[in-house]
Amino acid sequence: MPKNKGKGGKNRRRGKNENEADKRELVFKDDGQEYAQVVKMLGNGRLEAICFDGVKRLCHIRGKLRKKVWINQGDIILIGLRDYQDAKADVILKYNPDEARNLKSYGELPEHAKINDTVTFGEEEVDDIIDFNDDVSEDEDAIDNVSSNI
Repeated sequence: MPKNKGKGGKNRRRGKNENEADKRELVFKDDGQEYAQVVKMLGNGRLEAICFDGVKRLCHIRGKLRKKVWINQGDIILIGLRDYQDAKADVILKYNPDEARNLKSYGELPEHAKINDTVTFGEEEVDDIIDFNDDVSEDEDAIDNVSSNI
């Protein structure tokens, strides 16, 4: 039997992300592209995003990004618009928070864009206001009436 002299097989190499540490050049939008923020992850490589032109679109994550770049709710992405379907688009690129802040400082993103990683969309948390009456005297009278009838 040969001895294993390496540090693992092909599965070890698969887990590495070599290009994570590299600083990449900031990519701006071209014609037919738009910046958007992820509203909801739908599964099956699809997501719902609100574009900064005010339209909510169903987006498809392209195969190059699908297993390598994890997209979460609240992320800023660059999408490619479709000529034949305005309600659908394709995800081209995901911006990390530093790149998104740079885009905002360059004026590419609107001022109301939230870049935080923990942005939640949809219904705001509403506290259910429950009023507990501390009027014990009425309840005690009712209990006394029940116990005296027995």
